[in-house]
Amino acid sequence: MDEEVLAGGNSSMVIRVGNTVPRPAGPWTPAVHRLLTTLRAAGVTEVPEPFGMDKQGREVLSYLPGIVGNFPLPSRIGSPTILHEAGSLLRRAHDASEPLAYAAATWQLPAHEPIEVVCLNDVAPYNMVFQDGHIAGLIDVDMASPGPRIWDLAYLAYRLVPLGEYSNPDASGRDPRLGRLDALIRAYGHEFDQAAVLRAAADRMEDLAVFTDQRAADMGRIDFLEHAALYRRDRDRLLHLIASLHAP
Repeated sequence: MDEEVLAGGNSSMVIRVGNTVPRPAGPWTPAVHRLLTTLRAAGVTEVPEPFGMDKQGREVLSYLPGIVGNFPLPSRIGSPTILHEAGSLLRRAHDASEPLAYAAATWQLPAHEPIEVVCLNDVAPYNMVFQDGHIAGLIDVDMASPGPRIWDLAYLAYRLVPLGEYSNPDASGRDPRLGRLDALIRAYGHEFDQAAVLRAAADRMEDLAVFTDQRAADMGRIDFLEHAALYRRDRDRLLHLIASLHAP
């Protein structure tokens, strides 16, 4: 079948062949396929189904139809419905992944303590598939690795609230991002403190900056250096927001 280039793909080109998506594989691919199979068996069918490897050594996943939330993001992606569905979907994926959290496996990213679940590590609109104003799929989970629930939730908040861009407080003086953050935490269904999620998001920004610096060096992608600088600026914004929670 002919190969169709799909929109998106930050580090490599993404293609579609019929109803499948072949992607570059690595030593972590068996663990990721086991994760996808485990999630789907538990009813989390919003993730792709793994079909093994093709003759070119690529992993083969099922194609999930819909619109991927690439930039610039349409305004409806920030709707209360999407916030609720994203938090609920992440919780379902985490709960289903628990049996694999301590299983012997090779993951692309290191684990983070305390290990509670398998974190997907890149849950964001650009890895979500949307249909008719709802989340229909969650793709590109090859960065998964064991870690704490809040590690994943914090990154989802960073991307979906969002927390990386300044928002003016409303007429009451309350930052609207905090209300959206509360809604996402409630949808996840765990009593996380706002400040704890924001602190985890700040830690994630530094971790991501270090990772991106290394990728820039390994791949010769000078443009990645600006991405790393942005993550560190966003880390500082998050720390400022945490401080504002305790301001009189």
